[in-house]
Amino acid sequence: MSPSLHRCLIDLPAHFRPQDILAFHRRDNQQLAEQVDGEALRKGLIWSGQPACLNIRFAAGQATAELAIDGPSTVGITTELHRLARRLLGLTQPVDAFAAAYREHPQLGRLLAERPGLRVPQTATPFEALSWAVTGQQISVHAAVAVRRKLIQATGRQHSSGLWCYPEAAQVAASSEAELRQVGFSQNKAATLLALAEQVASGQLPLDDWLACDTASLPVDAIREQLLQLRGIGPWTVNYGLLRGFGWLDGSLHGDVAVRRKLQHLLGASTPLSERQTEAWLDQFKPWRALVGAHLWAMPL
Repeated sequence: MSPSLHRCLIDLPAHFRPQDILAFHRRDNQQLAEQVDGEALRKGLIWSGQPACLNIRFAAGQATAELAIDGPSTVGITTELHRLARRLLGLTQPVDAFAAAYREHPQLGRLLAERPGLRVPQTATPFEALSWAVTGQQISVHAAVAVRRKLIQATGRQHSSGLWCYPEAAQVAASSEAELRQVGFSQNKAATLLALAEQVASGQLPLDDWLACDTASLPVDAIREQLLQLRGIGPWTVNYGLLRGFGWLDGSLHGDVAVRRKLQHLLGASTPLSERQTEAWLDQFKPWRALVGAHLWAMPL
């Protein structure tokens, strides 16, 4: 059976930065689950239990999103595809209001002027964001990408195009701790990832239900409380997961090494900044602290 195909068009705002989206999905140079070619992105994902390939192409102020599903069509796919693509591109993020509020700020204003319209690329699902955050704890991005690639091959499914699909929680939960250790996770991380996957798969952590909320009604406190009960998940993992998975822009990323290093450079500080100092500086930008962190990530040294 040929894949069922679905397509939608998305109008892009002025100052939209496709290069940021493409760079985020270019992390793995082996292009196992995401492929970037020119102004186009192809990403493998699971759609209603079936392997699927999402193709997003940028041209002339629009994005074309096409979804090829290895399975039959269902009602409402085009609407859901449009919603997914907008989220992946960060189009639900009110970055214009943020820029209007802080374009005159003595330090942040310069970053806003250098990267107008910067948005945070999001993952296809909150589970992908949280499991990536667990994977990346206290190791380099290069090492985390290698572990992620092996996790996808060990637990994911392959689309008919050859692209691999990031696993759902149930697929990861079906693994053993020993299997995750073979993938490259430490014993503690393997236990954390399994606990996370099991709670998501069982519905104890209803990530998809929360995703249906708009950002203003997202139960952030409840999400944080439940996630912090899992051993191995701390404030940085929660805030990163909320940012990449839900588009919540107020999680303080003061625990991020790159954020602290870039902020030291921005402020011209002669010595490294502590987490407490970074947290205090970010606090002035509520409810945009995570978006400030993203501008710091993008800042060259």
